[in-house]
Amino acid sequence: MASVRPIDPRLLRRARAMRGFLAGGAVLALLQTVSIIGFAWFVSRLITGAIAGESLTELAPAFWALAAMVALRAFTVWAMDATAAAGAARVKSQLRVAVLGAVRRLGPDWAAWKGSATAATVIGPGLDALDGYFAKYLPQLVLTVVATPLLVLVVLVNDWVSALIVVIALPLIPIFMVLIGLATQAVQRKQWESLQRLSGAFLDVVGGLSTLKIFGRERRQLARIHQVTDEYRVETMKVLRLSFLSGFVLELAGSLSVALIAVTAGLRLLDGQLGLGVGLFVLILAPEVFLPLRNVGAQFHAAADGVAASEQIFEIIEAADALPAGEQADAVHTVAPHGAALRIDGLGIRRGDRQIVDDFSASFEPGAVTVLSGRSGAGKSSIIAAIQGFLPYEGEIVLAAADDGSGARALTAADIAWCGQTPGLAAGTVADNVALGSRLSAHDRSPLVRASLGLASAAAIDPALELGVAGSGLSGGQAQRVAIARAFYRRVELGTPLLILDEPSSALDAATEAELIASLRSAAADGAIVIVISHREAVIAAADRVVSLEGVRHA
Repeated sequence: MASVRPIDPRLLRRARAMRGFLAGGAVLALLQTVSIIGFAWFVSRLITGAIAGESLTELAPAFWALAAMVALRAFTVWAMDATAAAGAARVKSQLRVAVLGAVRRLGPDWAAWKGSATAATVIGPGLDALDGYFAKYLPQLVLTVVATPLLVLVVLVNDWVSALIVVIALPLIPIFMVLIGLATQAVQRKQWESLQRLSGAFLDVVGGLSTLKIFGRERRQLARIHQVTDEYRVETMKVLRLSFLSGFVLELAGSLSVALIAVTAGLRLLDGQLGLGVGLFVLILAPEVFLPLRNVGAQFHAAADGVAASEQIFEIIEAADALPAGEQADAVHTVAPHGAALRIDGLGIRRGDRQIVDDFSASFEPGAVTVLSGRSGAGKSSIIAAIQGFLPYEGEIVLAAADDGSGARALTAADIAWCGQTPGLAAGTVADNVALGSRLSAHDRSPLVRASLGLASAAAIDPALELGVAGSGLSGGQAQRVAIARAFYRRVELGTPLLILDEPSSALDAATEAELIASLRSAAADGAIVIVISHREAVIAAADRVVSLEGVRHA
């Protein structure tokens, strides 16, 4: 956590179900407090009545009232557990939808930069770790907020001396909680980072297992996995050690406080300064005053995994919110002006503290194939990501119909057909991958799928071919051509003004590359703004214009 906070206010803003959970929990906590007070009162009443020699008939009403208080407390405990489980499911669902939407808006450039294992770990086991937060920590926190002041008030009304001891001793537990929370924060974050490293390392090994096996290097990765796993084990044991230590400290503080109340009450009972009924009532209530606060501290560790994960969840959502409103993928789409060019003026892009692109300006005209060039790491892919709305930026990126910028409007996702360096294929047929996101029926899209495969020099690939996970079943070059066909399909179906390809021919032979270049020139002749990132000499030679990050030259 960034700081030790009982409830992250972003949970209230991002998950509406959280508010209902807190409101329902407050009502149940109030009923449980009533049952606690009633239980203590009727137990003391039965004991004092029995000592005074009252008959079973006289004690029967108090006995049945005590049974009712026990039943009420059992019901509220069950209801709080059920409410916590339902609330956790709803909040996780809302957060999962929000973070998946944020990942979609941030795009593949962000996923490649952060690593897909990070997003998968946060969205999967990270969100699931919130179960402990809702099932154990939050119910105790709500009970503490509601029950503790009421119980202290009841003790004060009956015995001000015991109430004074409670008021003095009670703040010690939050102080210990804060100190323990600060210590837990550091080790919990390290444990979470270790889990992410372990997920990333395992994903890397699985992803490259075929290559490692070809070269006989698969066993060399065992040492790496073993090292990362051992780091995670060490960090987990540190968290457990702190959990046991904090539980001992909180129990000790609470037990000593209750013992102090018991000793003073006992002395005053012997001295006749305190009645037996009141003394018993206060002694029974005293542990209940400290119990919710002690449980909050003990359950803090059950919530720590979820809280640590929620920090990254909110970082992802806030990063997506920081994107310019016009560039976000779900922005309202309007038809591009006829013959509009892509204008970039004073573009600046930062990643953390590093300036990737500084004051870049260029114009990309319709009807031309433009190659975006520059040395590796110069920011070409970052510029494309900014055009797509996947990165926050300074400056202006618009579609403008005239050189003076009149009729300009911001880009939306519906303006762009794009193919990245990684094919990004999924399990399913080739046709499903090419027509990904299409609104057309399978019958209506079939001719467009075949035409798009032809434009990508992949006419020989059967559209009905079933692919495995990550597009397995195709060679590298075939997978790249299917991904290019997907960009052509989107361009043909939606009539997008921009067609952007990042290193589209890196896995293609010269003949196939020449066919692809012809298709790009055909798209440009049809009025598209064609932008290609490429280091291949054939692509650069065929371009109408080359825009370099060091300047612009015409081919």
